[in-house]
Amino acid sequence: MTDPLTPLAGKQILLGVTGGIAVYKSVELLRLLKKAGAGVDVVMTEAARQFVGKTTFEVLSENPVITDLWADSHASVAHIDVASRCDAAVIAPATANCIAKMAHGIADDALTTTFLAVTSPVMLCPSMNTDMYQNIRVQRNLDILEKDGVYILDPDDGVLACKTVGAGRLPEPWFIFDRICRMLSSKDFTGKSVLVSAGPTLEPIDPVRYVSNHSSGKMGYAIARAAEMRGAAVTLVTGPVSLDPPAGVETVHVQTCQDMADAMLSKMDGADIIIKVAAVADFRPKKQESVKIKKTSGQDEMILTLVQNPDILQRMGQLKRPDQFLVGFAAETNDLAANARKKIQKKNLDMIAANLVGAADSGFKADTNKVTLFFKDGSQKEIGLMDKQAVAHILLDAILVQVS
Repeated sequence: MTDPLTPLAGKQILLGVTGGIAVYKSVELLRLLKKAGAGVDVVMTEAARQFVGKTTFEVLSENPVITDLWADSHASVAHIDVASRCDAAVIAPATANCIAKMAHGIADDALTTTFLAVTSPVMLCPSMNTDMYQNIRVQRNLDILEKDGVYILDPDDGVLACKTVGAGRLPEPWFIFDRICRMLSSKDFTGKSVLVSAGPTLEPIDPVRYVSNHSSGKMGYAIARAAEMRGAAVTLVTGPVSLDPPAGVETVHVQTCQDMADAMLSKMDGADIIIKVAAVADFRPKKQESVKIKKTSGQDEMILTLVQNPDILQRMGQLKRPDQFLVGFAAETNDLAANARKKIQKKNLDMIAANLVGAADSGFKADTNKVTLFFKDGSQKEIGLMDKQAVAHILLDAILVQVS
């Protein structure tokens, strides 16, 4: 099942594969592209076929794979067809040889000839030995391509197949997929600065215990990722979560409510849009013990005294300028609309996204969410159950209408 709201749904991607040990990652990249609803055409060099046969790519892409301009009577036209119909093209992995040919317009095989006819956005993912990658000639060729408008995805550092340690590893397929999504996303947030908070806060009781909640950070991270893809300069202030920070996003890690308040307020002036998704602990222990609290013999209970934490969203509502747009999130167990509208007024919000917690398929920890957007003018918009990344884009669409 594919998500119709992904930027790749219905798009045609041209995947070029050259000869390197990382070709196996291209198979997974193809699978991710297809899962996202994209059609994929594959063109391979003869060297790439030494690592993975074309049958694998044909089965997964559900299309013939181009490997030879002269393989049949239609091949000389087929490579132009796939070049002209693609919405984006990517070469992963891209070897030093391929990069050199691309930089100087050489078209001596099926892949380079096909890509010379591409007019849509092109991404190259260099992958090679560290010394090869750092060679001045390779770097000069990459500079030429970048100046020509080709998107160059820097390789990762690590241990390479040749046992060299350094730059040259092909990034993981999910990351290449993420950057392809960005390449095809609308850039309607270009020029806007977005500040997002995500995750829970942890309020220490002693060195090993804390007060917190079930927030996974998934919704806030999805919003930060979506805004970055759409061209915004994004800062993400996050409590402790088990998620990788979104690519291209400035990420600030915090633990307590006070940490998050300090970070959000310090970043507030530079933001055009502030989206506070974090589930901040409303209370913290009045006293934090410096050593682990031990239970004593015969002890049946322990009294923990809590004091109220600062209300970050309310403070930001007091400080926000007329040209700033402030969004809150509310997880409720009852009276959703009444509680949401009350918070809009009390905290001087422009919009609030509210949902009822408790359902297994929405809210904390789930990959999907079902929210209702409430606006300052009294209107509201319901978002049905869908993937949190899709919810993020709908929320950003709603914000864009308000700030345009």
